[in-house]
Amino acid sequence: MVFEVTTLGTGAALPARGRYPTAQLLNVRDELYLIDCGEGTQERLRMAGVNFNRIGRIFISHMHGDHYLGLMGLLSSMHLQGRSRELHVHGPADLKEVVHLQLRVSQTYLRYPLHIHAVASVSGEVIMEDDRVTVTALALKHRLPCTGLVVKERAGLRSLRKEMLPVIPAYRRAGVKQGEDLLAEDGTVIPNAELTLDPPARRSYAFCSDTAYAPELVPFLTGVDLLYHEATFTEALLARAKETLHSTARQAATIARDADVGSLLLGHFSSRYKSADVLLKEALEVFPRTLLSSEGATFKVGTRG
Repeated sequence: MVFEVTTLGTGAALPARGRYPTAQLLNVRDELYLIDCGEGTQERLRMAGVNFNRIGRIFISHMHGDHYLGLMGLLSSMHLQGRSRELHVHGPADLKEVVHLQLRVSQTYLRYPLHIHAVASVSGEVIMEDDRVTVTALALKHRLPCTGLVVKERAGLRSLRKEMLPVIPAYRRAGVKQGEDLLAEDGTVIPNAELTLDPPARRSYAFCSDTAYAPELVPFLTGVDLLYHEATFTEALLARAKETLHSTARQAATIARDADVGSLLLGHFSSRYKSADVLLKEALEVFPRTLLSSEGATFKVGTRG
């Protein structure tokens, strides 16, 4: 089943040719979640062939413009396209005021229910759960309150063993998939382990938006299959990274190594770097399983092994 992330924007605050501000589309079992929504996000979604109205939830990490200024345009386009499905937006407490102000002054009355949920930036706190994923918060270290995400797939149902199908009545199969034992006609109990196979391993994705080097995040990131971590600068600009509360590529790789993640995905590149290869090279020296995000690229989230 699908679990993948498409990086729609990989740039930092200033525009750069070929790079857009941060936005990512997460697809988990064909349910779409948008993470951050910088300028141009709806254009990138169109280029990726995504129907806006399939997006059920949007997560905004913080109130710096390169992470949310595309939101109102997207909400408006959904309205103009006749969306009726409700939309949930999760973000900082101030986001609701900003959105409602713009709707009010433009006299826009959305055709769909919009629910804006304030997120407390507390590592490990559950933000949202549905039938596909559990999303928990990461308290990032930035100039404004900034919240990262750990998205973990919820456990699937057990699979019925093919050779046991003849002995499992159709009306009992749903319960057996959920772990129930089977009471046979002769009164014997057939343990669930003899009837089913374990569900696939749960996959996980973590999103570390703008943040200074924060080793305190490691316990919350340990073992995730794919970690996205900002890498705005190289170590040559470590002083600038500390001043702006951003990370270097080496620092991102150090977090990935210490958390023993499956793979590291770098993003949020400063416009001073015409090519992000220099950032990749620096990270690879610390963590070999490192990738560069790029506009429109899709990365599968899969368990190791």
